[in-house]
Amino acid sequence: QRYLNFDLAKNDTKALSETFSTALIIHSLIALTLILLSETVGLWFMYEKMVIPEERMTAAMWVLQCAILVMSVNIISVPYNAAIIAHEKMGAFAYISLLEATLKLLIVYMLYISPVDKLILYAILLLTVSVVIRFVYSSYSHKHFKETHFRFIWNTVKLKEMGAFASWNLIGNLALMGVTQGLNMLLNVFGPVVNAARGVAVQVQGAIQQFANNFQTAINPQITKSYASDQLEYMYSLVCRGAKFSFFMVLFMSLPFLIMTDQALELWLKTPPAYTSTFLRIILLNVMIDCLSNPLNNSVNASGRIRTFQLTNGILMLSVVPLAYVALRMHANPALAFFTQLLITGIAHFIKLSFAKKRTGLPFSYYARKVYLPITAVGLLSPIIPYVLYWHGNKSLLSFFITGILCLISVALTAYIFGLSKNERTVINTKLISITNKIKR
Repeated sequence: QRYLNFDLAKNDTKALSETFSTALIIHSLIALTLILLSETVGLWFMYEKMVIPEERMTAAMWVLQCAILVMSVNIISVPYNAAIIAHEKMGAFAYISLLEATLKLLIVYMLYISPVDKLILYAILLLTVSVVIRFVYSSYSHKHFKETHFRFIWNTVKLKEMGAFASWNLIGNLALMGVTQGLNMLLNVFGPVVNAARGVAVQVQGAIQQFANNFQTAINPQITKSYASDQLEYMYSLVCRGAKFSFFMVLFMSLPFLIMTDQALELWLKTPPAYTSTFLRIILLNVMIDCLSNPLNNSVNASGRIRTFQLTNGILMLSVVPLAYVALRMHANPALAFFTQLLITGIAHFIKLSFAKKRTGLPFSYYARKVYLPITAVGLLSPIIPYVLYWHGNKSLLSFFITGILCLISVALTAYIFGLSKNERTVINTKLISITNKIKR
C-alpha cells in the first residue's frame, strides 16, 4: 500500500501496474515460505511441545491445516486490499467488511445447529469465508483498477526495493505474532482455564481494536500521499489527529468494560474463567497505547526507511516473552505476562515517536501538545462520574445499563470539550447541523 500510494500521488500509471504485480509476486513468495514453515516446524511443535488432549489431536490437525490455508489466502489478498484502500474506496472496503462480518455471524448459527465436531467445522467455515472474501476483493479490484490485472513483471530494481521493504515489515509482523502466540504458549503451562481467560479477553480486544483500525485505515493513504507530495505539515496533523481520535474511539468502547469488568463478563458468560477480568483490563490499556502508535508506524513506513525501525521494534516486542517467562518464574501469577506486555508496549510507543521524528521531522513538542495533552485530560476526567455512580449503585441490571450509557456520554462530552481543538469542534458542529437538517426534511 505504501508504494501504491506513492505511485498514485505521482500519477504514474506504469509504475502503479508494476508495483501491484511485483507486490503480488512478493506476497505469493511470503505465503509459500510460511506454508513450508508451518508444515514442518509448526507440525513438530504441535505434536511434540503443545499440551493438547490426545482425543483432540485430530481436531487440532484440522484447525492447523485450515489456519495455514486461511493465512495463505489472506496474505495473497493483501495487494488487492491495498489497492482498494490506496484508491480510498472506503465504501467498497466497508461493504466487503460488512459481508465478511455477516458470513462470520452465519458461522455462529451453523455451529449452533450442526451435529458434527464444532471445532473442525469452525475451522473449515472460516477457510470458506476467507476464500469468498478473497474472490470478492479480487473481482472488485479487477473491475475498477486496471493495475490489478496481474502481469508477470520481473523488475529487479523494484523487486529488490519492495522485497526489502516487505522483508523488514515481515520481521516486525513476525515479532508481533511471536508475542501473541508466545504468550499463548507460555500461559498454556498454567492449563486450559488460563488460556480460555486470555481467549475471552482477546475477543473483546479484537472487536474494539477493529473499530479503531477501520478509522486508521481511512487516513493511512493520506499520510503516505502527503509525505510523497512533500506536504509534511499536513502529514503531521494527520498523524496526530489519527492518534488522538483513535484513542477517543478505543476509550469510548472500553470505558464500560474497564469500570464494570466483572459484571459485564458475568452477564456475557455467567461464569467467566479465572483471571479474565484482570487480563481484560490490562489488554484494553494495551490497546489504548497501541492505537496511538499506529499512525506513527505509518509515517515511518511512508519514508521507506524502515530497516532499523523494524529491527528495533521487533527485538523490543520479542523481549516480552522471555521477560514474561522470568516474571512468571519469580511469581506464578499469569497476570504478570500481560503487565510485561503493557510495559514493553509503552516503551515501544516512545521509540516509535523517536523514529517518526528522525524519519519525517515530526516535532515531539507538537505531538505532545496535539495528542498527549488532550488524551490525558479526557482519560482522567471521563471515568470520574461513571465510576462514582457504579461503586455507589446497587449493581442491578438497570444500574449496569445506566452506567454503561453514562460512560459513553461522559467520553463523548469530555472529548468534545477538552479533547478537540476549536476548528475540530466547528467541523463536528457543521456535520451535526447537516445531519439534523437532513432528518428534519
